[in-house]
Amino acid sequence: MLHVSNDILIQDWELTEQFVRASGPGGQNVNKVASAVELRFEAERSPALTPAVKARLRRLAGRRWTNEGAIVIQCDETRSQVRNREIARDRLIELIRKALVAPKRRVRTKPTKGSIRRRLDAKKARGAVKATRGRVIDDS
Repeated sequence: MLHVSNDILIQDWELTEQFVRASGPGGQNVNKVASAVELRFEAERSPALTPAVKARLRRLAGRRWTNEGAIVIQCDETRSQVRNREIARDRLIELIRKALVAPKRRVRTKPTKGSIRRRLDAKKARGAVKATRGRVIDDS
């Protein structure tokens, strides 16, 4: 079980881990040991998440969200399989916690009369500067 918050626990059946060979440092060990982890979380089928959280999670996950509604997180940062597994799980928890926070609704505000007047005065002044520009007519 994965503990995300006080209300949300991710069950073991929702997570699938697959270990693959990693790229990067490690010498011959890279060719022998599958130290990279690919963590798959069945987000769309998860009973622990509300539809609103799932929608935010889908937007936050981006390319990591699959057509089947799962999130795939890959980690091959360290040479240790156990550490990569912990990092991947931490990333998943962090992603879900971000999705739990509902964004604040933007309250539209009306510009003040003073700000409107200042903007229009600045536009008139700039227009006056531009109006004085032009071709010089030679009267000689």
